[in-house]
Amino acid sequence: MDMRKLFKQKVHLVLQRHRESVQYSRTPSSMTNSEGLKGPQVVLENTYQLAPKDSQKFPTKKAEDIMKNVFLTHLLDSKFSSDTCKNLTTQITETVKTQVKAELGSNNRFKVVVLVMIGANFGQGARVASRCLWYPQYDRFAQYEYHNESLFAVGIVYGVYYE
Repeated sequence: MDMRKLFKQKVHLVLQRHRESVQYSRTPSSMTNSEGLKGPQVVLENTYQLAPKDSQKFPTKKAEDIMKNVFLTHLLDSKFSSDTCKNLTTQITETVKTQVKAELGSNNRFKVVVLVMIGANFGQGARVASRCLWYPQYDRFAQYEYHNESLFAVGIVYGVYYE
């Protein structure tokens, strides 16, 4: 067989495999990728990465610092009111979640769960408990507590590694 013919057959096979691995769609919205450029959507393969790399560990200390800053900015001179604290809890939760996700970066494999509880401070004791099923070698959590004369707040951020 001629070398040119063999080369053309190999090129044809490579192009055919490439066409099969790229998913084409005719809708204009799916023709744009994450950077906004037009082109075919590429189907990514599984990485089978079962453990985080050392550089990808959940930043517990940074999550605590983020919670501390957010709690101090939102609750510093606040008085307890059930109506305002309901909205404030949602606002603090979303702020902490977005800042922790920004700290992790876009290429992370952690599911971020944020719990924030605000209650009236009448000198009583309160305990906050939660249960999770997780792998302690990779999954982490961070917590922060805030108290003033009128209210108390507890925040917990869970970083659960998923594959």
